[in-house]
Amino acid sequence: MMLEVQGLASRYGRIPALKGVDIQVRQGELVALVGANGAGKTTLLRALSGVQPVSAGRVLFEGRDITAAAPDKRVRLGIVQVPEGRQVFAPLTVEDNLRLGAYLRSKSQAAQTCERVYAMFPVLKSKRREAAGMLSGGQQQMLAIGRALMAEPRLLLLDEPSMGLAPRLVEEIFACVCALKEASTTIFLVDQNARAALAVADRAYVLETGRVVLTGSGAELMENEQVKEAYLGL
Repeated sequence: MMLEVQGLASRYGRIPALKGVDIQVRQGELVALVGANGAGKTTLLRALSGVQPVSAGRVLFEGRDITAAAPDKRVRLGIVQVPEGRQVFAPLTVEDNLRLGAYLRSKSQAAQTCERVYAMFPVLKSKRREAAGMLSGGQQQMLAIGRALMAEPRLLLLDEPSMGLAPRLVEEIFACVCALKEASTTIFLVDQNARAALAVADRAYVLETGRVVLTGSGAELMENEQVKEAYLGL
């Protein structure tokens, strides 16, 4: 088991955001988390990254309790998040954005990984000297994923990678996610596009108002009547 979340709770002031969440991610899996706005999906990812305090429960990474670990220690262990809204450094070049993702690694290691990122996202190589703020939304999402890959993550946390993108670009981003999965990257994916997320997931969870209410394989949840009605518009 790579990641195990046990009874995790978190709150904003007096308002509970997570209410005893249990989740497991095995090595090499792509696990999806779906749910409506306000369900607590981003809060959970922030808690896994160490930037959101938890009030109860535990987070285990490869059997090690990291509940109280600082965010930078989690990155050193291999937990890397692609944040919601991309959050690229707009004035910096594409290549400088990528290099920032490799700040814990040597220059030679970073250079090798950078070439792999360019091979996955050729458009980034063609625009490597341009300011990141000049990229399209889809290209910025590729850059955000590439920046995370520069850290050589053992567990990649993807927060709403399809947000605000046109359908064609959503297909491109999820094709990239599938390619990462095929390369044995362990992925925990959060996305409001339940149809796309469940289609690529080995397993999935449904989060409602801070609680996990359903779990199963991606295919099983795609056929679940409750999921169809609430999240797939069927």
